[in-house]
Amino acid sequence: MASEALEILGLSLSILGWVGVILACGLPMWQVSAFIENNIVVAQTIWEGLWMSCVVQSTGQMQCKVYDSILALTPELQAGRALTVLASIVGLIGLLVTIVGAQCTTCFQGSNMKRRVVLAGGIIYIVCGILVLIPLCWIANIVIREFFDPHVPPSRKREMGAALYIGWAATALLLLGGILLCVTCPMKGQNSMPVKYAAPRRPTSNGDYDKKNYV
Repeated sequence: MASEALEILGLSLSILGWVGVILACGLPMWQVSAFIENNIVVAQTIWEGLWMSCVVQSTGQMQCKVYDSILALTPELQAGRALTVLASIVGLIGLLVTIVGAQCTTCFQGSNMKRRVVLAGGIIYIVCGILVLIPLCWIANIVIREFFDPHVPPSRKREMGAALYIGWAATALLLLGGILLCVTCPMKGQNSMPVKYAAPRRPTSNGDYDKKNYV
């Protein structure tokens, strides 16, 4: 029962992390800039993501524009697109693999292959977390470096957006869920030992139990 509970917990955390990766990939709030133009009194907030950039006015109006050219993007945005999409696909594969090897399913029932499949699913989720962690740290490093660079104009300075924090939380869930799935495998091996049943004791004609049953 303990291994089943850990398996369900690991799978739940991994699914939440996978959903967080998809959410972080689609949100445009990877880099956020809030400033007031010199000639305009209206405050603006600029959001820059992997797929589009948005301008939000203080009145609540928002205009978004999808990037025109992929080749014109900076290297970190190109790598961020590729790695987050790849992490989403890998997370889906990990979900399918883990469900096949879960104890609640009948696939590979009574076979050692079942725990190997769950182990593979946990490793896949760990790889998924590492894949999405690379663009998150890369873009965060650029944002921090340019923010403290005196040569960068104030209007071009950026801050870390909500998508980065969602991505880091998703990475933590993926790594924790994958580790829990890997930990359940040895516990399953202990439960897979064959159970031997002793022969029932039969009373003799004088009412006593046969002594050979105790040997």
